[in-house]
Amino acid sequence: MDTYVRDYASSQNYSFADAYSVLMRKVYVWMTLALVVTGLTSYYVATSPSMLYTIFSNRAIFFGLIIAEVAVVVWLSARVHKLSFPAAAGLFTLYSVLNGVTMASIFVVYTMSSIATTFFVTAGTFGTMAFIGTVTKTDLSKMGKILMMALIGVIIAAVVNIFLGNSMLDLVISVLGVVIFTGLTAWDAQKIKEMLAQHGQEFNDETQKLAVMGALTLYLDFVNLFLYLLRFLGNRK
Repeated sequence: MDTYVRDYASSQNYSFADAYSVLMRKVYVWMTLALVVTGLTSYYVATSPSMLYTIFSNRAIFFGLIIAEVAVVVWLSARVHKLSFPAAAGLFTLYSVLNGVTMASIFVVYTMSSIATTFFVTAGTFGTMAFIGTVTKTDLSKMGKILMMALIGVIIAAVVNIFLGNSMLDLVISVLGVVIFTGLTAWDAQKIKEMLAQHGQEFNDETQKLAVMGALTLYLDFVNLFLYLLRFLGNRK
């Protein structure tokens, strides 16, 4: 196995000394590719009236897709160390496709120009916070724990507001969502950096799976930040 890994690393011009930096780059490459897959899937579904009608007119199908998304993330998170790297990468890709299907409605509700504007604002905010989280010497773990508790509160409030339909509560939830995922981006970037610094001394299947999980974490931060910002920046058709 060691010989195989060394030969593979050599063939890719990777040395064990720079395995960490290679894995860090792959985190953002995989995250970016997943966002591309999600965007293309969403657009494809949005341009197909029959698919839109099938998905969003049938609650069983729509909520089935949501449950499938949750199941994929839970399964990947719980079994990542027992899965092969191709299987882990495949599940991540599957999740990005499923998420793209359920997000297709944004192309129906919002104008393309406002979606594009929100995407670039999200990318700028995300990039800034990820950079801060990567380079800062300050321990962000306490902030991260507070943000995670706040996120649980927001999720509960959002579920309750489904039944209440309170516009003011919805505004508060949106503001908190932007703040929470902006902060979580920095915290997660720091966690990923520390995780790969600790375990990413070799470029092999195990460390690549850790990088996939890091990419999934940042992907979720980006998508959620985008969706919350879209509530403020999106122009409805």
